[in-house]
Amino acid sequence: MSTLKYWVWLSALTGLKPKIRSRLLSVFGDPEKVFFADERQLFEHMDLSDADRTLLLNKSLDRADEILEKCLKDDIDIITLQDISYPERLRNIYDSPVVLYVKGRLPAIDEQAAIGVVGTRKASVYGMKMARRMGFEITKCGGLVVTGLAEGIDSASAEGALRAGGSCVGVLGCAIDDVFPKTNVSLYNDVAAAGALVSEYPPGDVLRRKNFPERNRIISGLSLGVTVVEAPSRSGALITASLALDQGREVFAVPGNADAQSFCGSNELIRNGAQLVTKGWDVLSDFERLFPGRLSEPDMQKTAPFYQEEQEKEKLAKTANKVNTVNAKIETGKGFAKLKVKTDRKRIDNNKKREYIDLQEQLSGLNEKQLRIVSVMDRKSMHVDDIIDLSGLDAPAVLSELTVLQIKGFVSQESGKRFTLNVRKP
Repeated sequence: MSTLKYWVWLSALTGLKPKIRSRLLSVFGDPEKVFFADERQLFEHMDLSDADRTLLLNKSLDRADEILEKCLKDDIDIITLQDISYPERLRNIYDSPVVLYVKGRLPAIDEQAAIGVVGTRKASVYGMKMARRMGFEITKCGGLVVTGLAEGIDSASAEGALRAGGSCVGVLGCAIDDVFPKTNVSLYNDVAAAGALVSEYPPGDVLRRKNFPERNRIISGLSLGVTVVEAPSRSGALITASLALDQGREVFAVPGNADAQSFCGSNELIRNGAQLVTKGWDVLSDFERLFPGRLSEPDMQKTAPFYQEEQEKEKLAKTANKVNTVNAKIETGKGFAKLKVKTDRKRIDNNKKREYIDLQEQLSGLNEKQLRIVSVMDRKSMHVDDIIDLSGLDAPAVLSELTVLQIKGFVSQESGKRFTLNVRKP
């Protein structure tokens, strides 16, 4: 524990650039020697700014003690650069994080066909659809999705991976106990439950703009390759692609319309040599020889429900647009939302009057697993563990289907991994 304290101390100096922390370890050997180095020793071996000097000469361990206590309390794992569980791929980049803070269970990254999936926060409908598809198909092919969990493409790819019933690694640009954006609380919880959240920023650390470009090197460093789904000409996703090339990783890109500004960067990557991909197997087929018997193109029968759900979403979106054009009105009550559309047709013309969509029709679009989950949710604010036990489904399947049910509006998530059914049962 005493040695770990110095690793945590060095990791908490987040004002230092990652390459400075790596250089310090290279020069002094371990963080304890860095901690006890005096001003003369530091400046003798390092080219440091005044701000770096101030940080390194603060020899208080109070912050490290706070972090260790917080991690113990909140079940946050600490993996240092010297630990055997530290991913070798990440260790081999030139500015490896000195410490990884982990919520959930970090997969054996070096044994996985891990693929970074990144893109713009301001994604198009097509971009979001392709991100979910890539996340889903990469997982179904036997791969592991690594993404930044930012709004837009990153979040959609994580949703796709969870809907495939697999795990996912979310690399955060904020402290391990923070959520950014705040709207992603449910997704963070789901990723931590099915896979892992990873950050080099300790609990309680202040969010800084520089964190996100720094975070990108970890996404590419954990991955065999990076897939850019949608990126304008100036995008953090392009930074990740550039870092991937520097690290010797493969770069893939999903094509977009030639006149779409949000795809200018993606299309430019393809023009400059990135491999054009339109499905998950396009990405993972390149790595099949490295993982014999573990990667394969998914069976269409097993993936059909996903594509059917995506088509249903598109139909619902089109229906919503039509409803808006005829001055539709959404009425809500204690039960599920009721759709009532104004019409100028005479009552006599309506042979079968149905003012509201009934419960049976609301549930008709759900698959067997989703119906099983809905059927066991017999009270408000049910913990996910209770839903798993009562449904008889495994945890990844329940988390995956709960994500879909949230998207469709059947279920809402609360704090503490609790869920409430929005459908009023008869």
